[in-house]
Amino acid sequence: MPKARPFDAAKYRDDPREIAKYLNDALSTADPVHITKAIGDMLLAQGVARVSQKSGIERTSLYRSFRGNPKIETVINVLTALDIQLTAKPSARL
Repeated sequence: MPKARPFDAAKYRDDPREIAKYLNDALSTADPVHITKAIGDMLLAQGVARVSQKSGIERTSLYRSFRGNPKIETVINVLTALDIQLTAKPSARL
């Protein structure tokens, strides 16, 4: 199993393309815990106060949500605040 690389928040602070790449890598695992952690990483990299203001979700709620199992509404609001759009495509199995 490959070793996880250290997370460098500065790399993801202001680059939506890098954020999307990081999140797509997490989404490709289909592991809800890994995906939630990746979104939480981006939340911290962007600054919880900034995302809170853009999403309309209180900071304390954001911290709590991404330590556990956030509601899909929270995930969508945070991704929107991160300037990330979710899209769907057929899996590679087809």
